[in-house]
Amino acid sequence: MNQNDVYNMANSVSGANLQDEATVRQLIHDVSKMAGVPVSKEKEDQLVRAITNNDIPLDFNSLSQLFRG
Repeated sequence: MNQNDVYNMANSVSGANLQDEATVRQLIHDVSKMAGVPVSKEKEDQLVRAITNNDIPLDFNSLSQLFRG
């Protein structure tokens, strides 16, 4: 993952509708592919629910647990 990839991803997210499930799923797929880290269907579903429901923890420990699962 290089700096330009991260910058382009950040730009695409800035105007995205994070309440839309399809948009969030596409974002998860894009980040997973860019990072080279597979995301299971169960983890994807969990992330989609958390993001679309604005239920993302703000502290680092809780956030890292959400992504590790």
